[in-house]
Amino acid sequence: MTTDKTMSPEEIVGRLESGMTLGIGGWGARRKPMALVRALLRSDVTDLTVVSYGGPDVGLLSAAGKIRKLVTAFTTLDSIPLEPHFRAARERGAFELVELDEAMFMQGLTAGAQRLPFLPIRAGLGSDVLRVNPQLRTVTSPYEDGEELLAVPALRMDAALVHLNRADRRGNGQYLGPDPYFDDLFCEAASAAYVSCERLVESWSDEPAAAPQTMLVSRHAVTGVTETPGGAHFTSCVPDYGRDEPFQKAYATAAADPEAWAAFHDRFLGGTERDYQLAVQTWQKEDHS
Repeated sequence: MTTDKTMSPEEIVGRLESGMTLGIGGWGARRKPMALVRALLRSDVTDLTVVSYGGPDVGLLSAAGKIRKLVTAFTTLDSIPLEPHFRAARERGAFELVELDEAMFMQGLTAGAQRLPFLPIRAGLGSDVLRVNPQLRTVTSPYEDGEELLAVPALRMDAALVHLNRADRRGNGQYLGPDPYFDDLFCEAASAAYVSCERLVESWSDEPAAAPQTMLVSRHAVTGVTETPGGAHFTSCVPDYGRDEPFQKAYATAAADPEAWAAFHDRFLGGTERDYQLAVQTWQKEDHS
């Protein structure tokens, strides 16, 4: 029996609630589920604990005042080292921040996916991670080595949003780029997971042959799936498209000035996803040299 899990972005966001812990896949400005983030911006959902290798997803939610607490290893636009809305939100103390080492973050996702309370790791020991996160604990190996290790608590989420290159109606998802960005762990560590994709596949047998490991997300971990062409813009979704560097620069420039940001928001974020995509197409035809 085939289970059709297709939804619209609005239906997905309609399942989210204020106060939830929300995981967002991707990495920095790479393969972020931006269409779902934009749908979330149009909703009344707020007071979120966001778990993310942060990029413009965190930036936009910060600018909208929807984050109560952020758990992250970084928040970057890659070619722009620090996400500007995130920086501004931190400077005014807009939300609580839990900063983890990248490997610690991955270990926390792994513990969450495996339904373990924590997993041990060496990363973070001897660093300021322990100073800025006094709630973290260490454990002693029960074996002869007796090594002290950092106990990374599980990162469990109420819901997760990820974006992949391809998916089917049952929720199986495929990435075609250079890195999985731990999207499978986000899905498995969440009580509900939602996948947006560049294209829905009706039959995998009709698709070009790809390595088996590119089938990243399994339907057992997916609650809903939606087709959103261009749904990672302005982040990259290789090989379908790269990061839109000129648009990202315009985003970051606008973020530095309240009046410019209001104009940017009105032009690109004031309407539907279709409005956004059409506005971007119009902008790209203009001269921004």
